[in-house]
Amino acid sequence: MRKDGVFIAIDVDDAVAGDTSLAAKLEEVCPVDIYAQSGNGAVEIVEENLDECVLCGLCLDASPDGAVRVLKLYDNEAVLAR
Repeated sequence: MRKDGVFIAIDVDDAVAGDTSLAAKLEEVCPVDIYAQSGNGAVEIVEENLDECVLCGLCLDASPDGAVRVLKLYDNEAVLAR
């Protein structure tokens, strides 16, 4: 699942998008509320908050390697690395 803002895109691997514990963790750690739990507990990306991303990397730390990618659209889709 991928959502694009103007400056930032978030890509969550479909294999983990339904993980309710990951969804709760992402919702908790993101300081600008990019992630939420959907009605069924899956990961939801809040599109209107995408460009509020501060590139802190907390979502990357909270998820398995490669499960979440933050792409800098203003930098040829460079991937935020930790």
